[in-house]
Parts: sequence; structure tokens; C-alpha cells
Amino acid sequence: MLAASMYASAFGLQHAPFSIAPDPRYLFMSERHREALAHLLYGLRAGGGFVLLTGEIGTGKTTICRAFLEQMPADCDVAYVFNPKQSALELLRTINDEFGVPHPAAGPVETVKDCIDPLNAFLLASHAAGRHAVLVVDEAQNLSADVLEQLRLLTNLETSERKLLQIVLIGQPELRALLAQPSLEQLAQRVVARFHLDALSSRETEAYVGHRLAVAGWNGPPPFDRRALKRIQALTGGVPRRINLLCDRALLGAYAAGVRHVDARTVERAAREVFDSGPVAGPRRVPGVSLLAALVLAVVMAAFAVWQNLPHATVASVLPVSEPEATAPRVAGAGMSLAEPVADLSDVMPQLLRSEDAALRALVPSWGLQVPENTAVCATTARQDLPCFRTRGAGLDLLRQLDRPAVLVLNIAGRPAYAVLRSLDAVNATLEIDGKPRRIAISALAVGWRGDLVTFWRDPDTTPEATDARLARVLPGLPAGLSRSERIARFQVAQGLPPDGRAGPLTAMRLNRASGLDEPRLLHP
Repeated sequence: MLAASMYASAFGLQHAPFSIAPDPRYLFMSERHREALAHLLYGLRAGGGFVLLTGEIGTGKTTICRAFLEQMPADCDVAYVFNPKQSALELLRTINDEFGVPHPAAGPVETVKDCIDPLNAFLLASHAAGRHAVLVVDEAQNLSADVLEQLRLLTNLETSERKLLQIVLIGQPELRALLAQPSLEQLAQRVVARFHLDALSSRETEAYVGHRLAVAGWNGPPPFDRRALKRIQALTGGVPRRINLLCDRALLGAYAAGVRHVDARTVERAAREVFDSGPVAGPRRVPGVSLLAALVLAVVMAAFAVWQNLPHATVASVLPVSEPEATAPRVAGAGMSLAEPVADLSDVMPQLLRSEDAALRALVPSWGLQVPENTAVCATTARQDLPCFRTRGAGLDLLRQLDRPAVLVLNIAGRPAYAVLRSLDAVNATLEIDGKPRRIAISALAVGWRGDLVTFWRDPDTTPEATDARLARVLPGLPAGLSRSERIARFQVAQGLPPDGRAGPLTAMRLNRASGLDEPRLLHP
């Protein structure tokens, strides 16, 4: 922890970006994570039974679980069990305790019946009150076969309309093998939704690394070059926890070597220490001296310099002041020059637009329309089948999911301002300011942007039949008997959207993209 905080300070970071401790500030939802979350939310609408989420160690199951619990509908009562390595009776006690259900023993020794009877009464009362009961079991691969059978019996608690208890099992891949046993066939048949969380792709790994650096306060091009990122993907398999461990040690190695650039050889040396991956050749490596030892040497030298009262002798001075050369991203718009960097939004405050309509008027030509001056933009475009879509409290994930230029509503020193977002990568955003592209680090943008945005969307489907036809093209093989809302919900699950079965603006935008409709997109330099 001390070493991480020291290199973070030396790199100009506010805190260590690759800690393996859960921190909501670093929440990163890839397409697969969003899809997994949508499956869990979809399972809540299935009316009972089991919902299954599996994934390798470190792939982000706990992240998904926490997001799932945060998005649980208000009419749900939740029992969360994180230590399922218990007997059937112990687990029943835990479930009752989580739901706040008293379970006094009828005799000298508590029995399974003493727990199930009050639990059933609680579930019936919840159902009568219009509420839903959800049991979430984490690390479910540790459940024994007899405990799983007891959980199956809990799903027998039902009314004539539906099951009274929805059970979500989250665990490692062994859970799938466990449920495949012939003795648990009846339970496996009650799984209404399942999803296996794969590791990150190469592109997602790069975005993940950039995201964590940006949240930690990194400003500028990432310290990892392309070859280093490829080696990170190869050595970690795209598993987020392994990425954190490797990147943390690689930055530590760069700090110990007195550089601000992480190349592939530094990554290889870090992997040797973190994963015990065997001898790896690399420059500037003293035989028998690890990165940690090199760090200790660097710290001792810095401390000695301070003791000697040498000028500028701080821990940060171990690093050279030169920065790696940055390349400016390309931005949308014919004839636009390369984006100039912006250190802080306050630097361009005088050039930012002061009204939402002015910003939207700058955005609307991307859609092939023009709006006259002194007219309300959204009202005018709506009459041309191009309504505005606005949302509050959005995040970078939603911007990437929408994948279209948007007007960001900024707040700088308590004053509102507006700018058009033209492109977005893992570290930088490009805003159109005073007609020119300006590049700003996401960490600096976050100071003035609180998640409010406005953009345009178009729904080309004027009839439900047209929606059905497009859904059939993007999701071939859907069962013939599904209703329209069920087809939409299946599409929403596949896209990582909350599966409400309604074709609202978000669903329409994702369907447009999936079906190849020609619309303005964010550039991804």
C-alpha cells in the first residue's frame, strides 16, 4: 500500500489506480458486464426459480452483484448470503436473519421446519403486499449438493400465480459443473436465466486500464505503450483482478527505474514477480534484484538526498520530468483540425456556449438538418422526426453505449455551460468549443460534468410490425411464440439494457446501431 501511494504521487495521481480493493469510483462495465447485469434483472421478471451468473475468479462477478443490488426495484426484499459454506439448517437460519424473520425453535433443538414455516409466512405476506423476495447467494460453488437441494425445495413455496422466492446464484465455473450432476437435474430445470461472464477483450482491457488511470487523476497519454497493453492482455487473459495486479507492479517497476513510461519488458518483469511466470529477460535488470528491491533502493536514495538537503530532492524527483510524446485524436467533422489539448475546463470557460439551444444548434447539422435562429431546437427537430433525448446522472458507460455526439451540460464554478462531445477514448474526450476540437482528459472533464447530457435520436419504425422485422434480423432464431414485449426484452438483455420490454429511446438507439442504420457516431481514436 505504501509503495503504491508513493508511485501514485510520483506519477501525479491522486490515489493508486490499480488497487484490488472494491471501490465504486472505479466501476467499469464492459459490454459483457452490462449484458450479465441485464440477464440478472431479466431474471427478476421470470416469476421465480433460479438465476445463474458464473465467471472465472477476478472477472467482475462481485462488481455485477453490487450493481445488481443497487438497481434492485424498490418493491423487492433482498437476502444476501456471501458465505454459503454452511449446512442446510445454518443456511436457512441465515436466510431468515437476512429477511428479518424470527425463527424460534418449537422444541429443545431447532429444526428445518422451525425455519421454513416462518419463512413461508413471510413470503406469503410479502406477496399479498405486492412485494417480491429475492435471495442472492454469492460464491455459490461452495454449496453442497444437499444444501442446493434444500434451496430447490424453497422454490416450491408458491401461490397459484407464481413462485414466492427468486434465487440468484453467483459463483465460479465449478457451479455449472455442480448443477450438471444428475442428482441436481430438477434444480437445473428451474434455472430461468443464466450467463457466463467472460474475461475482457483486448480493446476492453485497454479501455479498462485507461478508465482506472483517468479516475485516479492521470492527465495525458497513458503510460503503457501499445506493446505493453498487448502483453498485459496476453499475460492476464483479460481478467480484471490480474490486470490490476500486473499494472500495479509494472507502474511500481517504472517508478523504481526512474521513468514514466511502461514498455513491454517492464510488464514482463512485473509478471514474473506477480504471477511467478518464470525468468524474463529485460533491460536494466540486476540479477537477483526484484522490482520491489529496486523500489526500496530508489526510496533510500531519495531519502538520503533529502537528508543531505539537496535541492529538489523529493520522492517525485526520482522520475525524469520529460513526458512521452502524445498524439492528438481525430475528431468528427469535415475540415476540423487535430484537437488542441485543454488542461482544465476553466481554461476555455469564455468560449463555452451559454445556452443549451446554442449547443444543440451546433450539433444538429451532424444529422443533416438546420434549425433557424430564435427557434426552440428540440421542438423544431421533433417535428422532423428527430426528437431530443436527455438524461441526468449519466456516466462514461452510457456515453459509450449511446455512441453518438451529444451536448454535455457542464457546471464550472457554479455557472452552467455547454459543449458538444465529438469523440471519446479510454483517457480523453474531444469537445467542440467555439467551433474547434479541443482534447481534455476524462479526469479533468469529470470536474465540471455531473452526467447531464442531451442528444438526438431517430426511430425509423413507424409500426410495431417494422420493429418486429428489425428484431428478427438482429436476433435470428427467437421462438415464434414470444410476444412483442418479450422479443424487445430479449434484445435488451443482449444489449445490456434493463429488460423492461418497452421500445423506448435507449432501446431504439441500440436497435438502430445493431441493424446498421446510418447515424452520427462518436469517433474512437
